[in-house]
Parts: sequence; C-alpha cells; structure tokens
Amino acid sequence: MALPQQEPFSAEVESAGEVEAAAARLLTREERERLGSDRTLVSGFRQAKLEKEAQKNWDLFYKRNTTNFFKDRRWTGREFEELRARGEEAGPLVLLEAGCGVGNCIFPLLEDDRHIFIYACDFSPRAVEFVKLNPLYCPERCAAFQCDLTKDDLRDNVPEDSVDVVTLIFVLSAVHPDKMKLVLQNISRVLKPGGVVLFRDYGLYDHAMLRFKAGNKLGENFYVRQDGTRSYFFSKELLAELCEASGFLSVSSEFVLRETVNKKEGLCVPRVFLQSKFTRPHPANHRAPDVAEAPPSVPRLATCQSAGEETYG
Repeated sequence: MALPQQEPFSAEVESAGEVEAAAARLLTREERERLGSDRTLVSGFRQAKLEKEAQKNWDLFYKRNTTNFFKDRRWTGREFEELRARGEEAGPLVLLEAGCGVGNCIFPLLEDDRHIFIYACDFSPRAVEFVKLNPLYCPERCAAFQCDLTKDDLRDNVPEDSVDVVTLIFVLSAVHPDKMKLVLQNISRVLKPGGVVLFRDYGLYDHAMLRFKAGNKLGENFYVRQDGTRSYFFSKELLAELCEASGFLSVSSEFVLRETVNKKEGLCVPRVFLQSKFTRPHPANHRAPDVAEAPPSVPRLATCQSAGEETYG
C-alpha cells in the first residue's frame, strides 16, 4: 500500500493544516514501515467464511460481553444538534438507529427527549433482545428489530420516506466494502427527502488500525479482529464516493482526533474518527434545502480523555 510521506504524529494545532484530506494524523517512520510491509491478505476461503458467519460472530460478541462492553453514547447530542431535545410544537422526531447494538445510543436519547420515536435495528438478534430487556425500552416510543442492512429488510419494519434522522455510528466499518453502498441505498429508502444521516466511524490511521498484526488484513484499510468481527478505516474520499454513488448530498465531513488514556498501563494513544452528515436530496422538482458548506480539511483536536469514545478495534 502506497503511503504518503509524513512526519511523526503531533497533537499541535499548527500541524493540523498540513494534514492531507485523506488522513487525519501523521505517521511515524515505524508506523509507515509497518503498514507498508503488511501486504499479505487473508485467504479467499477464510474471507468467504468470515462473510458467511458475520452475524454469528457479532452474536457471539454480545454473548460474551452482554451489555457491558460499550459505554452509553451521551456525546451524540453534543456532537449532532439534530439529536438535541426539541419542543413539543416541533412534533416528534422520528429516528432510525441503524446498528443499535445493545442501545448505548438510543436509551440516553429516550431519557432526554419525550418527543422522539426511535426505530432501532441490529444485525445481531442477541443485541436486539438486550435492547428489549432494558427497563427503559417502551414499545410506544421505540421499535427494535433484527435486520441485515445489506439486504432490503428495513422496509419490513420502517415505512418508506418516514424517518427524519438516521444515526450510523460505528456500523458501516463492520460491513464488507463491497456492500457498503447497499447499506446506504437501503437507508435512503426509509429516510424522508431532506432527512439527514449522522455518521461517525473509524478513520484512516486510527490506533486500532495500526495495532493489527500481520495476517489480519482483508483488503485496503480492511481488517479482521481475533473474534472474527471486521473493521474498515475510512478516508473522507471513500465516504464521499459512497454517498454520491448512493444518491446522498454531503453536508459536512471532518476528522475528529482523540487521545484515549489507559491509566492502568500509562498509555495515551491517538484515535481517529470520521464524523460526517449527508442528506437525501429533495426530488428535482422541489427546491432542496440550503446545504451548509463543508468545513475545511482540518481535523478537530481534543485533549487526552478516557471516556466517551469507542474503544473496540
């Protein structure tokens, strides 16, 4: 894999403007050499097996970890104004949480906002059962169901053109790159014209990508973990191409840099997430809403922290 010639990672704001659009962080010489030398791909037979057993592997993940692995995503309202509580006069917000896991995103939203209805789906039947067993689960305000987002299953549970906002948070990275476009197209069918998709996922050169050992590479920026679950690491360009090919318009896209602290081991490691918004345009005979100009290609930086971000990698 050809890698850009970059200087070592720095958290200084001055260096942020030098980072090219494709990647949010700079690599050390050792990191460049390690990534460049990892060219051997997992065999085609094993890749086909991983694809066939993708649901089984995620179900086993939730069997092992139950509801204890991910922290509640209370940061979503801070990061996305579309998810903040709104007045009763505005009417209920209809949300689809695509890839809901055990409800770490939906239950904080249900607690904070009485004027919201959430469709929540996940690939893992076990994860959906955990959602339904949560004391905060209320069928009048939330409908949870199992769904394969790569197939046209959504409309079996969600009416077409009915959803205001879709959250797609640390989900698309678990899908084979060849099927990502299908996921976005299926989401588009239930989203209202003018509706918004809120996206956050692993960015190119995230620490989780750099710590994969040789023998775990499935393809360009695509890896398999020891438990059989997979993860893709996004560039802005790849996500923009997917959105355009799926009929969406980009509203914004920016890298978010975090440094996750492991106090026990005395480590502070760089995390890279790609955060974006894209909208389903109105039909050609209707004027589309004004789309905010995308921010410049400068990642947002944050100080070291130990909570609130995704750590699975």
